This record gives sequence, structure tokens and C-alpha cells, in this order.
Amino acid sequence: MNIQVLIENTGPASLRTEHGLSLYIQTEGGAILFDMGQTSAFAENAQALGADISAVDAAVLSHGHYDHGGGLDAFLVLNARAPVYLSPAAFAPHFAQDGRDIGIRPPAKGLSRLRYPVEGEEILPGARLYTCNERNRPYVYDAAGMYTLTQGRPASDNFCHEQYLLLQEGGKRVLISGCSHKGILNIMAWFHPDILVGGFHFMHLDPAGAGREPLEEAARILGQYPTRYYTCHCTGAGPYAFLKARLGHKLEYLTTGQALRL
Repeated sequence: MNIQVLIENTGPASLRTEHGLSLYIQTEGGAILFDMGQTSAFAENAQALGADISAVDAAVLSHGHYDHGGGLDAFLVLNARAPVYLSPAAFAPHFAQDGRDIGIRPPAKGLSRLRYPVEGEEILPGARLYTCNERNRPYVYDAAGMYTLTQGRPASDNFCHEQYLLLQEGGKRVLISGCSHKGILNIMAWFHPDILVGGFHFMHLDPAGAGREPLEEAARILGQYPTRYYTCHCTGAGPYAFLKARLGHKLEYLTTGQALRL
């Protein structure tokens, strides 16, 4: 299994970067595009990196935020056949704490290619999607002030639109999570993967302030698993450094253009 980071917040000057995430995943069962960043930048980087977007067999939108699904229209133009798997709640209104619209809109074309998977649906051999919406959340998670609208009134986002991609290949369980909004500790409790790739959404936590306690708890619990973690995007530089000091070789950071061979 190979994973190529097409878009992340950071990276070399030779590639485009933006606050967002897009991963090109090559498995024995086929090629998967996981998220599409804010813009078409993921596709420009894909061309530079030799990843053929037109040959993608399935695309996954992890949740309905602009920095993961903003490039959806571009993908549908560049790839004429692959279905796009997403939650039916992905196009619901989503807002940041300060009122900014952070949602996405239905694509201008290609609506017939959108798929709303059932829990645990296999989208390619060895690749399944889960929302875990009906599972208990044993750990407190922080919505960071993000909200949606229920009957026209603001309501804290429970992230029912977020889904996770579980890949099983070569005796390994690899979990891909865009932002882990439902809580990275809950996600680990649900899946116990051998490898986890994705953001932890700790960027709003200050390790030198009130964020220290939840980060200490996260480091302690994450360290109890034999899992290797490859994080990125919404984890935040400060929280990553804090966790890295405690988790050591178990935790690495991914940047635009980087490749993982698992």
C-alpha cells in the first residue's frame, strides 16, 4: 500500500500547499482519492508527483468542510468514472465558532456519481467506510465551537457527516481519518488500527495553557496502543511537538509531497 500526500498545510516550495488535506492511496484493490483539499491544487500536485487522478477508482470525502471537499468539482472534471463516497449530511450548513461558513456545496456536475454508503460498506476490495454514528463515544470530544443549523437555529456540530476509511492489506489494518472531529481517542477505541493516518484536530489547544491537560491525556492514551501514527493538517504545530516529545517514534508528521509505503 502506498499513500501520497497531495495536499497538506506545509510542504516544499516546488509544490502547492494550502490549509487542507488530500491523499492518493494505492492499494491492491485499486486507487482511492481521500479528500480533495480546498481547491484544484491537489490535482496540480498530483500531476507533478505522477499520481493519475483520472485513474482513481473511488473517491472519499471524509466530512463536509471546505478544506477537504473544496476540490470536489475539480475531481469530477478530471475523473469521468469514479464514484464519490460521502455522508448525506456533508452538504448541510457548517460554521466555525466565529460564524465563518466552512461548509461545501453540491457539485455543479456529476451528482449521479455521489454515493452515500451504509455502515461498513466495502467500496473496493479491502476498503470499508464507517461513520460510527451509532457507537458510544467513551471520551469527551471538543467541537471547538463549530456548529450547524437545526430548524434554522445554531446547534453544536456532532459531526455525523464524518466518516473513516479502514484499509486491510498484508495483515495490517490502516485507518484514514480526515480530521478526527469525533475525537481521536474515540476513534482509536473503536478501531484499534495498526496504523492511523490523519489529523487529530488539536490545533486549537495551547500546550502552554488550558490545552496541556487534554494533550497529556491524549499522549498517555495514544501511547498505550501499539499503533503507528502519521498525523498532519489540523493537529497543529504546537500540539504535534508536545505529542512527539511523549510518543517519540510512534508519531510522525506528513507534509505535501511525502509518500508512505506501508
